[in-house]
Amino acid sequence: MNTYLKFGAIMAVIVGTLVWLAVGGVSDGKSYYKTVAELESMNPATRSERLRVAGDVQPGSIVRRGREVEFVLTQKAKTLKVVYNGSDPLPDTFRDRAQAVADGRLGNDGVFHANRIQAKCASKYETKPGQNQGAPVYQEKRTS
Repeated sequence: MNTYLKFGAIMAVIVGTLVWLAVGGVSDGKSYYKTVAELESMNPATRSERLRVAGDVQPGSIVRRGREVEFVLTQKAKTLKVVYNGSDPLPDTFRDRAQAVADGRLGNDGVFHANRIQAKCASKYETKPGQNQGAPVYQEKRTS
């Protein structure tokens, strides 16, 4: 009977640890996606949650200080100051007027503290004016 009790206790500790890790992983992995305009209307209690905020990088707002990068996200005449202090390098497409998504937390001072930045340059991948979408890169030479 004593060996069954020890086995049961060990199994309870293992299952409890796995449940604790699963719950902790889910809560750390979830983040709310908000726009710059929606941040103003957020409940102060939920402002400390992990958030993802998207917008356009305001031209001339990118300031680099060592590993720290400050910039401003804009969307529909609303602005949000972002401070990035992550370990990953910034994407190559992160520049003025690029669309960016900042992942982090909104501070009490109204500054968004990001630990991850994703960016894309929408104009780089769009079809040029006057071109058909999906047009071939080359044209076959016809002989008549």
